[in-house]
Amino acid sequence: MISFIGTYECKADSKGRIMIPVALKNQMVPILNEGFVIKRSVFQPCLELYPMAEWNQLMQQMHKKNRFRKKNNDFIRRFTAGVKLVEIDATGRLLIPKNLIDVAGIGKEVVLSSAINIVEIWDKDSYENVLEETAADFADLAEEVMGDDGDEIS
Repeated sequence: MISFIGTYECKADSKGRIMIPVALKNQMVPILNEGFVIKRSVFQPCLELYPMAEWNQLMQQMHKKNRFRKKNNDFIRRFTAGVKLVEIDATGRLLIPKNLIDVAGIGKEVVLSSAINIVEIWDKDSYENVLEETAADFADLAEEVMGDDGDEIS
């Protein structure tokens, strides 16, 4: 299991290629040959880059869903809409498919943000707007998500 660290700014060229920053690429070295899956985010106007092992683990969870329940089938269809296999080439570039660039509104300025086991790919302005929008509520969110779960630390 991999855990990415860092937030990186880079540029997309006219074909949708971005150069993965060296610090992030170095973290990917052990998994570069396995490939990646890129998809639209469920909650935000960004893309998510999954290492193949992480994607396969997520798909194992999906396989357990009963496809004869309409809501499960609808969720799987929407969740996997636009999913693509991608690779980081020998020069360290990632080609983002055109349809996904459009979905996420990615322009020339891009932010790659680590999100534990995946990397989020954002248009820079959208990323900054989301950070600003959630800043005021972050303390409450942190307490709710990471606060007392009933486990006492000694």
